[in-house]
Amino acid sequence: MAVSIEGLLSEISGLEEPVEELRSLQTAVLAIPLNTLRETVSGLPLQALFSLLNTDDREQIELCVVILGRILQVLEPVHLVQNFREELQRGLNHPSDSVKTLALDQIGRMVEHSEAVTEIANSREVLKQVLQCIGGEKVSVANEAIKALSKLAQTKAGLDALFMSDLVQDLKDAMTRSDVIRYRVYELIVGISSVSPVSLGYCANSSFLSQLIGELTGDDILVRATSIEMVTTLAHSQHGRQYLAQQGIIDKISNMIIGAESDPLSGLYLPGLVKFFGNLAVVDSPQQICECYPAFIKKVFEMAEGQDPIMTGVALDTVGILGSNVEGKQVLQKTGEKFRNLLKRMSQLARNATTELRVRCLEAIALLLTLPVEQQTEDLLAMTESWFSSFSNQPLELFKNISCQPFPELHCSALKVFSVSTEHPGS
Repeated sequence: MAVSIEGLLSEISGLEEPVEELRSLQTAVLAIPLNTLRETVSGLPLQALFSLLNTDDREQIELCVVILGRILQVLEPVHLVQNFREELQRGLNHPSDSVKTLALDQIGRMVEHSEAVTEIANSREVLKQVLQCIGGEKVSVANEAIKALSKLAQTKAGLDALFMSDLVQDLKDAMTRSDVIRYRVYELIVGISSVSPVSLGYCANSSFLSQLIGELTGDDILVRATSIEMVTTLAHSQHGRQYLAQQGIIDKISNMIIGAESDPLSGLYLPGLVKFFGNLAVVDSPQQICECYPAFIKKVFEMAEGQDPIMTGVALDTVGILGSNVEGKQVLQKTGEKFRNLLKRMSQLARNATTELRVRCLEAIALLLTLPVEQQTEDLLAMTESWFSSFSNQPLELFKNISCQPFPELHCSALKVFSVSTEHPGS
């Protein structure tokens, strides 16, 4: 097989129509184990394969992509950057999206390597081409470019290359071309910022984060909704939350919830605001979040009682998140009558809502009733058992009837409620 691969590579280099030979080579490289392939192709000239990408023949291009993808993955990143950097750079500018993806995948491997990353970080033209891929029409290509740059930014050399050079201006110029590209860049920036306080500092100093935060209160409602999702992602990391708190953004989002009551278009972005605080409650303290930002929990109850299925679904998800730990359960219990009314509402939804809402309701109920053995104190058991009883005069019968209905998703969700209920002593 080794002779076959070397012989086919040699034969292909002199052919004008090499499709048949490429098919044979594809079969050969896919059939051989990777370890053996590594020994076989090391040192072989692959430039002929790269040159065959310069064609309008779609089949020829795709065959070359498959073959190169298989071969390049067994070569060391340092070997790639030293021997095929120019070929991969040309691939980034190829009209075929599959060739661009192949090049981006290999560059992604290089920037993860301690030696190869330095060479890529110093290759301004390569990075410029990768940045241009973010603005490509194909989402999959843009995602691969974002992934490669995110990996690059996990090193100081990579951060310096992106943010301490004129590449920053290239990114900013790309953002002005369309909303889609702007938010792809934001996705990259948020991903980089989430890695560490140092990387967040680079992004903040380059004004990308302040621009993103400015979108929160922009006139375009859809842009506002998208920016809220981005800020929520930033809040997943502790240093990201600290930055948002220092910039007054958490207070601003709380005020946006209050102001949403007078905005007829708030339905487009209000779910995102509530999800933001729901995520904060998961990673921080539910009690602290609900006490410091009472507008959040008030809005959750309002949305659950309303008739908009989108709002109701978000409210149910959020109640489940809050009630997934002991502190959150206690916060909900302290709201008294509001929470008891919510439990009644959940009982109605579990019976009569659309299938999707019923599933989300049952998932939330299962989280509310979950109480691990190590947390099963007398008070907590009594509390969750009172919640269970509030769903119906015969709650077991209620969930049994739901589990018997011919909808697999309902069946599974109702069984979750049964499962967590049986973990309580005396069930």
